[in-house]
Amino acid sequence: MNVDALFGLLSNVGSLFGGLVILLMVLSAAVKIVPEYRRLVVFRLGRLVGSRGPGIVFVIPVLDRVMPVDLRILTMDVPVQEVITKDNVPIKVNAVVYFRVMDPSHSIVEVENYVVATSQLAQTTLRSVVGSVELDEVLSSREKINHELQKIIDERTDPWGIKVSAVEVKELELPEGMKRAMARQAEAERERRAKIIAAEGELQAATKLSEAARQMEVSPVTLQLRYLQTIREIAGERNTTTFFPIPMDILKPFIEKSGGNG
Repeated sequence: MNVDALFGLLSNVGSLFGGLVILLMVLSAAVKIVPEYRRLVVFRLGRLVGSRGPGIVFVIPVLDRVMPVDLRILTMDVPVQEVITKDNVPIKVNAVVYFRVMDPSHSIVEVENYVVATSQLAQTTLRSVVGSVELDEVLSSREKINHELQKIIDERTDPWGIKVSAVEVKELELPEGMKRAMARQAEAERERRAKIIAAEGELQAATKLSEAARQMEVSPVTLQLRYLQTIREIAGERNTTTFFPIPMDILKPFIEKSGGNG
């Protein structure tokens, strides 16, 4: 084999190899493998073609431009917001938003950056909703506020192809003066309940004593039984005093005489 034939063979091999490389590059640019949780939004010469995937997606190199969109639920922290409630109490509150893309085409075409837009909308909505209620409602009706936040954000992001599944208020930070005032209020409330319980106990005790007095008046023997029981209780203690019970019948004539003189 002469030198010219060898150079010709090498040239053919090089051309074939170069063609294979170009073919592989074209195929790699034309064939996209899209996972189940992602979609490709395809623009052909600037016009929206639609979303593609999952699986193998074919695009036209140079003519088509693709933008991937994640369909999984995204968790976004809403930064701490300083809010003044309806009753003029300054508080700091933050939240977390759970949302996902339902329409990939709208999430790309209708808004520049749906994550940033949803974050800004969540911040302004959080300040608006918390600022429209009083502090007691913020502390006691958090589930209601969460539902209101979710409803408002979901309605405003619906044109973007976004579905907000949940909004949760995570943390509330109160001023120190307000914390001390609430602690004093809780202490006063506990004292009020304690006094009411004690008064109810006194009322019940007085009622029972009145019933016992009426029963003793109807049956005088109960008074003697109570008298003997009291002596037994006193004698059971450690003391050196000796008690001799006096029958009530001995005192009965004196009681009747005293009643007759009256």
